[in-house]
Amino acid sequence: MHHILQPSDAIFILGSEDLRVADRAAELYHQEYAPYVICSGLGGVATVFDDPEAVAFGRRVKELGVPEDRIILEPKATNTGENVRFVKELVQELSLNLESFILVQKPYMERRSYATFRKQWPEARCLVTSPKQTYEEFMGNDETFKTRHIQSMVGDLQRIKMYPQKGFQIEQEIPVDVWKAGEVLIKLGYTKGVSM
Repeated sequence: MHHILQPSDAIFILGSEDLRVADRAAELYHQEYAPYVICSGLGGVATVFDDPEAVAFGRRVKELGVPEDRIILEPKATNTGENVRFVKELVQELSLNLESFILVQKPYMERRSYATFRKQWPEARCLVTSPKQTYEEFMGNDETFKTRHIQSMVGDLQRIKMYPQKGFQIEQEIPVDVWKAGEVLIKLGYTKGVSM
């Protein structure tokens, strides 16, 4: 989404299977964008960790020099909406006065993370970012990895269109050419995770 980041109350990692998201969060912490790193997630359909995603991400940011007392774990969320709702509840339980967040997620999840946060926690402010990589750097050379993530992208595109009607996230404009590209990918067989 190309947000220009500003100092915030916390860096909020939404669960995924990609530790590069945690690397980006640690980088932002060391650049003093926020005093806390919140890691959320039990695991979704593509989890690759033995521990909850929050625990794996928390371990990673600690390895990268984020102090343990600056890391907050929410290890129960299984989807983006739960990431936001459960962290909101946890922040309230801990009596933390956190009102602004930098959301960190995979590049193709930025828009849906933002839209979900704005719907689920409208009184808080958020910006969104992801690991700074080109498409080629993110995808690498592993064809199985590429296929899985292209399928996820197509599924996320559908969710951006459908989820506002379900009350899960705010409306987001989808350019016509982007929607047509998604339809082409479905025709090419990238249908796992897609509502047909």
